[in-house]
Amino acid sequence: MISPDFQEFTRLSRQGNWVPVWTTVPADLLTPVSAYLKLTREKAKGKGRIHPYSFLLESVEGGETIARYTYLGVDPVMVLRYWIEDGGGGSRSEWGRMEVSVAGSTEMMRGDFLSMAKNIFADFRHAPTEGLPPFTAGAVGYIGYDMISLWEPVPLPPSERSRLGRGRMPDAVLMFTSTVLVFDHVKHQIWIVCNVPCEPNSKRSGLQHAYRRAQRDIQGIEKRLAGPLPVLESKKRSGQRRPAPVFRSNVTKKRFMNQVRRAKEHIQAGDIFQVVLSQRLETKIHAKAFDVYRALRRVNPAPYLFFLQMGEDSVLGSSPEMLVKITGEDVEYRPIAGTRRRGEDIAEDQRLERELLADEKERAEHIMLVDLGRNDVGRVCRFGSVQVPNLMFVERYSHVMHLVSSVRGKLRKELDAWDALGACFPAGTVTGAPKVRAMQIISELEPTRRGLYAGSVLYFDLTGNLNSCIAIRSIVIRKGKVTVQVGAGIVADSVPEREFEETMNKGKAMLKAIELVEQEGAAGKRR
Repeated sequence: MISPDFQEFTRLSRQGNWVPVWTTVPADLLTPVSAYLKLTREKAKGKGRIHPYSFLLESVEGGETIARYTYLGVDPVMVLRYWIEDGGGGSRSEWGRMEVSVAGSTEMMRGDFLSMAKNIFADFRHAPTEGLPPFTAGAVGYIGYDMISLWEPVPLPPSERSRLGRGRMPDAVLMFTSTVLVFDHVKHQIWIVCNVPCEPNSKRSGLQHAYRRAQRDIQGIEKRLAGPLPVLESKKRSGQRRPAPVFRSNVTKKRFMNQVRRAKEHIQAGDIFQVVLSQRLETKIHAKAFDVYRALRRVNPAPYLFFLQMGEDSVLGSSPEMLVKITGEDVEYRPIAGTRRRGEDIAEDQRLERELLADEKERAEHIMLVDLGRNDVGRVCRFGSVQVPNLMFVERYSHVMHLVSSVRGKLRKELDAWDALGACFPAGTVTGAPKVRAMQIISELEPTRRGLYAGSVLYFDLTGNLNSCIAIRSIVIRKGKVTVQVGAGIVADSVPEREFEETMNKGKAMLKAIELVEQEGAAGKRR
């Protein structure tokens, strides 16, 4: 049964210019992966192809328990793409250009990304509806780390300042899909929600046409979900497994260790207390991006699992760490700092947990980043509302365990989710403290721009809520190359060799997923 009925739909059209129409179907024979494949693959001249823009957002809470909802979207009605560009002496907020693509036409705009996105989505008013899942309409995408150069006095690395413009991967992308599928893992059902644009004072005939079209769209999706998995053309098996991929770093081990020593000099001089240094690993890839995601979600389940297909770029990951979450007036921030590998058995795992909790270096670093998080949240929250209800507990993931805390506050009435995102971006756990000076030192020491790494993957819904994760444990696939970036927090007593090893430990799950899929070659016809 499709809800609401036309009478209620008409009433809702007077309360918002986007009105949800929905139905539910059983999910006992479908998985998020199979549903994604059915909805994003099309037949074109006998060959399957993937839609150029789509998303799949999953979650495994604490790395161990499946969260209630999974979100899936395809064929956005609007895409925002943003590149940092030299403003030629203009204000910092004019250093970037945005492309807004709607219905095949593209408009160019110049200005600050967050301000423009905020203004664009201010025109979208979602009709209030009870009983729907948390996210059924809004924007999904990413904001790369380097966007901070627009908002703070943080330059790009010197070697990167001449490499600006539209030839690169966008520094930020948001896509708005009018139809969202929501897997409810508690009720074992799928919500198919089609959001219908309604002009003010629409005539009854226009509303009837829009409502019937939404019904047809929902029925079309139901039909595709009930159909077989698509069979795509694939390369023939060679009969041999490919050799393991060889990753090349943007720094040698020796150079990384020297960077750690230089960072420690800054710490000893009193410039900073801590800084996060990273290295980027890159190799060629033959496998399809979604197959890499399928492997990663098995190898490293995490609270924020994401696959974003954005034109020729694929962004995927299994992040353990929230950046910021806004639900109504509630603001939540969850810093993660402090790491140990997982043990070979239960006894070793428990020993490593005790060791982590007792490690004075890890505890001091964690407390420092909790304080930094409190400051960031405090910039947008009501005075006296910021609290730390949970301090330094251990969360386990497939390859590592982390120290985690929770910071919460109440958003000031004159501010919104975009303001909170800007205040917390990027997270102190991927920069250091004090944040701005740490980022300036990162630009000095790291040879290349970070891109997606240490930025954020997020969704913003039309009711004003936002959920975002830090883009760590993330993978970018673009033009036949795959990149992975991993970092380590440097403090006064850091040992360069150990910090290098920590970066490699953090990358194990991603490298393993890529290796698994690459060595399988093009095996399997169902892609």
